[in-house]
Amino acid sequence: LMQGMEAESHGQGQGKKIVRKPYVVNEMEYEASLPEKKSNTLSRDLIDYVRYMIQNHGENYKEMARDEKNYYQDTPKQIKRKINVYKNFYPEEYKDFIASLKQEKMDVQ
Repeated sequence: LMQGMEAESHGQGQGKKIVRKPYVVNEMEYEASLPEKKSNTLSRDLIDYVRYMIQNHGENYKEMARDEKNYYQDTPKQIKRKINVYKNFYPEEYKDFIASLKQEKMDVQ
């Protein structure tokens, strides 16, 4: 138990030192924008963002990164990670969302 505690505080100390590198700061801000493990909700903004990206670009993360609605200036990898976070938090909602998109496409044809 004690070892685990030490490792944890050691990790936090490291985090503070790295802040000078801008890309790491963005990464940390992104981590901070994610919900804590305790809560089981994502911010509505993040959900809307993820759903918008999937709706418009399917699984083309490069296109998502170039989208004007990419306010966060996320890289394709970061967007993919956000989508995965959404999938993990709301697997049912995600499935329904994807199903409704497929249905829309079929209706259009």
